[in-house]
Amino acid sequence: MREYLLTLCITAAVTYLLTGPVRKFAIVAGAMPEIRARDVHREPTPRLGGIAMFFGLCAGLLVADHLTNLNEVFEKSNEPRALLSGAALIWLIGVLDDKFEIDALIKLGGQMIAAGVMVMQGLTILWLPIPGVGTVALTQWQGTLLTVALVVITINAVNFVDGLDGLAAGMVCIASAAFFMYAYRIWYSYGIEAAAPATLFAAILMGMCLGFLPHNMHPARIFMGDSGSMLIGLVLAAGAISVTGQVDPDLMNLYTNSERSAVHQMVPVYIPLVMPLTIIAIPAADLILAIVRRTWRGQSPFAADRGHLHHRLLEIGHSHSRAVLIMYFWSGLIAFGTLAYSVNAGAMWIVLGVVFLSALGLVLLLLPRFTPRAPRWAESFIPPRYRRRGAVVEPEPVAPPTAAVEEEPRTPVAAGAMRANGATALSARTRSRP
Repeated sequence: MREYLLTLCITAAVTYLLTGPVRKFAIVAGAMPEIRARDVHREPTPRLGGIAMFFGLCAGLLVADHLTNLNEVFEKSNEPRALLSGAALIWLIGVLDDKFEIDALIKLGGQMIAAGVMVMQGLTILWLPIPGVGTVALTQWQGTLLTVALVVITINAVNFVDGLDGLAAGMVCIASAAFFMYAYRIWYSYGIEAAAPATLFAAILMGMCLGFLPHNMHPARIFMGDSGSMLIGLVLAAGAISVTGQVDPDLMNLYTNSERSAVHQMVPVYIPLVMPLTIIAIPAADLILAIVRRTWRGQSPFAADRGHLHHRLLEIGHSHSRAVLIMYFWSGLIAFGTLAYSVNAGAMWIVLGVVFLSALGLVLLLLPRFTPRAPRWAESFIPPRYRRRGAVVEPEPVAPPTAAVEEEPRTPVAAGAMRANGATALSARTRSRP
């Protein structure tokens, strides 16, 4: 566990420290698109945050390769190298899209190629656990098609949900935390070494998201862009593929009886197949609704609009930060609820707890005007913009300028001028090209 935590901290530190220089590079490179109709931010904000996240991924894999226990993952499995190959390809496509806005079909083709690269290096689904049947082995073509489909769906689901400051990184971090606990339990409790790569992928993914979130929380100073959203989507899919398709459920003693009369006895059989799907439950639901909505209107499934779940939360009156926290809540409830049910499927308190939290979440959705306040003792631990507002102090009257002092003329700013969002915007000498 300590080596996993060390890898997570190194990944988070590298991502956090590189995000600032990457932001300045994005401004100089002109990776600051104009405000679109579907955007919720008001000022042009630099993208290319995926560059820092990719180098954080490389740092995490490099550190893990030199650790005693995690080095066995690289010696006995080719999955880390397969992940790095696919991640490098999808990251390069994302960087080009952040800068030049490439066509959606080209991005889709690049996603399929990146998935194919991972399949060629051994990161593929070999079998599926089917309740009541057992482990069903897949042919090479079946495994390849299923792997490519899962990678493409996960990448686009994460990309679709990346619409508010800190939303995609936070949701993926919460889901990967639950996935890490599940994969680590398989590796540590059952002694199945095939679950070690998925555990490593989840730890690195958490580090990437935690390192980027301080720069991406509202108001965001930099966006991860497609270079970041597609990257974390691919890493998320790689972990799900590693557990679902590489770990044999029979080794976990799930099929102890040929017939089961109680429903709760069959739940652990579903978990290796269901757990990876719960990671992208909210993004996948948003993806499916978007496709149905756009095709119903006669539009392309790739046509952008303001009908996503986070957009609807803003429309009913929730603030930006509150909409993000609500999405965090539902993502954590689904992921950790499934994780708790996989540990003890017969415990009724787990079901009652999930039902209670679901009801609480529905109440929060119906109270968009309610603004939570942090307690006084916790204000020193939260950013200043989230603290309570103090008493309003009226400003002292300022004497008008005398005739001897001429007021410095101000240069008017054009309505469509490009300005960087944040406190470290570059000066006029290094301003991005119009």
